[in-house]
Amino acid sequence: MVEKSKLTGKWPRAVGVIGGGVIGGGWAARFILNGVDVQLYGPSSRAVERVKGMLEDARRAFRQLTMVPLPPEGALTVVESVADAVRGVDLVQESVPECLELKQQLLASASSAAAPGTLICSSTSGFRPSLLQAEMDNPECVLVAHPLQPVYLLPLVELCAGERTAPEALERAAVIYRAIGMHPLVVRKEVDGFIANRLQEAISREALWLAHEDVATLEEIDDAVRYSWGLRRAAIGSYRTTDGGAGMRQSVEQWAFKWPWSRLIEKPELDAVFLDKVAAQADALAKADPLPVSVGHKRDDLLVALLQGLRSQSYGPGETLARWEEGLRARSSAEGGRKNV
Repeated sequence: MVEKSKLTGKWPRAVGVIGGGVIGGGWAARFILNGVDVQLYGPSSRAVERVKGMLEDARRAFRQLTMVPLPPEGALTVVESVADAVRGVDLVQESVPECLELKQQLLASASSAAAPGTLICSSTSGFRPSLLQAEMDNPECVLVAHPLQPVYLLPLVELCAGERTAPEALERAAVIYRAIGMHPLVVRKEVDGFIANRLQEAISREALWLAHEDVATLEEIDDAVRYSWGLRRAAIGSYRTTDGGAGMRQSVEQWAFKWPWSRLIEKPELDAVFLDKVAAQADALAKADPLPVSVGHKRDDLLVALLQGLRSQSYGPGETLARWEEGLRARSSAEGGRKNV
C-alpha cells in the first residue's frame, strides 16, 4: 500500500487536531473527507460527539458540492494527550479557545513532542504568531492558519508567520491547504485579527450602532447586506473596478472618508437593555423567516449553491473548488491505478 502522501506529493499522511470545538471539528471534517487521518485531542468530554456531528454535516454538504469522487475517508482516532496527537503527523492544527496562555502552552507542548519539521499551525482568530511562539524552544515551524466557519466549506485560510517562523514553513503549509480545497492567503505583516476578521469587525461594529440607535433591526441590516453588496462582493470582490486604476482613483477621491457615515471609532454601550433588544430582534428574525432545516444546514446549502455558481464561471472561490476537484480526480485515478497493479 502506497502512503497517502506519496500519491500526489501534496496530501499529508495524517494531521493532529488539538481542540474539538466548532473550528477544530470543521478542520477534522475537511481533512477526513479529503482522505487524511486525524488524531484528535479534545479535552472536552463532548468534543468527540461534536466532531462526529460536524463530520456528518460536512458529508451532507460535500455530496451537494461536488460530483467528483472523494477519496476513502481518513480515520478519526481520539487520543489522550497532545503528544499522542502529534506523533507521526505532517501537520498539527491547534483550535482551542482564544486564551493566549492556553494556546502558548499547548503549542509549546506540540512543538516539543512533534518530529522535527512538523508544521504546527494555530487557528487563532487574532493572536499574532510571534506571541504564540514566545514560550517555544523550536518555533521555526509554527505559524497561524486562520480559517472561517464553516471550515469544511469556506475556502479561505489566512497564513501568517511569526518573527521566528522559517519562510519555507509557509510554503509547505500552503501546499497542504491548497490540496484539501482551500485558498491560502499569506498575511504580509503580523497584525491583530489578520485581514478577514478585521473587516468583519468593522462591519459588525457599524451594524450594532445601527441597531443600538434604532435606525434598523437586525433583519433589516441583514437584508441590506445580502440583497446588495454582499452578493457583489461574493461574486467579484470589492476593488475590481471597470476602469482599473483610473476607476479606483476616482472612487477614492469621490467617496473615501468624505462623508461622516460611519462610527467605527466609537462603540455603543453594550448594556443589558441593548442586549435584550438585539436578542429579541434575533428571535423575531427567526420567527419571521422560519427554515425547513437547521440554520447550519441552510447555511451550507446556500454556500454550496454560491460556490457551484462561481465554479461554473471558474472564478474566485469557484476556481478554488474546480482546482480541488481536479486534484481529487487525479488522486482517484492514481489510487485506481495502484489497485489494478
